[in-house]
Amino acid sequence: MMDSTPVRKAHRLFRDPHRAVRATFGVSVSRGQCPDPPENKSLSLEVPGSLSCKQKEIFNLTHTRNVRWMKDCRPIEGGGRVTVDEGGILRLSAASQEDSGKYTCLVDISVDGQKYTAARSIRVTVDKVVEGTLVVKPEVVYPQHKVVVVEEGARVELKCLASIGFSEDRETLMYWTVNETYSEAHKELGFSWNFVRRRGMVFGESTLSISNVRRHFLNVPISCCVLNSAGFQKGVAWLQEADHRALHTAVGLGLSSSLALLLLFALLLFFRVDLVLACRKLLRPFSKRAPDGKLYDAYVSFLPPDAPRSAATASLALGLLPEELETQHGYSLYIPGRDDCPGDAVHDVVAATVRRCRRLIIIISPEANRPPHGRTEEQLCYEQKVGLHDALTLNDPRVILVEVGGAVDYSRLPESLRYVRRRQGALRWSSTGAASTSFWKSLRYHMPPVPPPSDQPGWVVCGQPAVRGGSACSPGVSMNPEAMVESS
Repeated sequence: MMDSTPVRKAHRLFRDPHRAVRATFGVSVSRGQCPDPPENKSLSLEVPGSLSCKQKEIFNLTHTRNVRWMKDCRPIEGGGRVTVDEGGILRLSAASQEDSGKYTCLVDISVDGQKYTAARSIRVTVDKVVEGTLVVKPEVVYPQHKVVVVEEGARVELKCLASIGFSEDRETLMYWTVNETYSEAHKELGFSWNFVRRRGMVFGESTLSISNVRRHFLNVPISCCVLNSAGFQKGVAWLQEADHRALHTAVGLGLSSSLALLLLFALLLFFRVDLVLACRKLLRPFSKRAPDGKLYDAYVSFLPPDAPRSAATASLALGLLPEELETQHGYSLYIPGRDDCPGDAVHDVVAATVRRCRRLIIIISPEANRPPHGRTEEQLCYEQKVGLHDALTLNDPRVILVEVGGAVDYSRLPESLRYVRRRQGALRWSSTGAASTSFWKSLRYHMPPVPPPSDQPGWVVCGQPAVRGGSACSPGVSMNPEAMVESS
């Protein structure tokens, strides 16, 4: 049926202004809106069914179209049991006796600006299903262009499921092909299949077993074929070799990252002293020392206390240490013989002074290898006993061991000193250039951070302020290190 124009035996259609396409076709004219049905179709009761417009020549004319369906010349509303897909196929979810009648497919098209409507009718009859007589074309549910990632030489199984119809048709055949050759031609392949019922439908289920994936099985179509008297259908799967490049890349990145971290850790460990000192220097203007009740940064003590001090020991304790730590880096040191006052030998005063220091620097010389009367504890003076006791029990003050004048035999020293030596080691003083620089860096590394100048406390001597570097009892009078060499 065509609207708006007279009916002609032939009609010339133009696809675009530059190219004309001539098409000749017969036209059947009907008086009513719904033409007489040229086709009869039977549907099974309570079984899904479908109806096609079968107007291929109309659908090929243009993409501008609208498909409508009518039953007994009354419009059919979509939804529910009835649906119409993009190809104009009407589908019934479950046919009933009421679905019998004349169905008309109307296709509205536009050609060269003119509107036409093409119509075709089908007579539908819904009958009961007769077991064993209904054969439908098979449809493969899966595989549908499925890609399976495998390892060469591995064992693999492929599954296939196909809809057969409503009965087990003994003429149905399922088989597999690999690159268009039958699976029987390959000794590594074996398959089986059987009928299964699901939701009132009959399916064919098949399994292809590949005992050993060969190279010629990769990247070729492996087809599951289903054949019966109503038609042929196949589903295709592909075997693809696993790509290990991503894994190799991940492993490589992991190893590279681990090596980089190890290298970074080694560099930090090797240059930790320089890095810590550099950070302290950069952050010093912005840092502020929290009140801790301490008056001095370090207490300098000698071991053994009663032995004559060598020139190297006296020079380091009374000359080089104050010059490097106090003058150049702003530390405050308490050095017996320089900062003590008359009467300060009282034990409680000495203990209080040690506990007001953040570090306890014990300078050990080879003379410590010869304990008097074989009693090692007599090598420690009271200040050292107090400092070591607090360091081992409270970790305050922290002990810094400095060896001067040669190797020290710790087996002849008290157990407390041996324990400190084993746990944290000792610094060895050397006056040579590179060794001297390394010694001062290590000593400053073990010292507390230097506070900003505004936070540095003034010197306290006998309860009164004193001049830095001066005598404890005579403020402003400098002590001569050489004069302390023979003092005990």
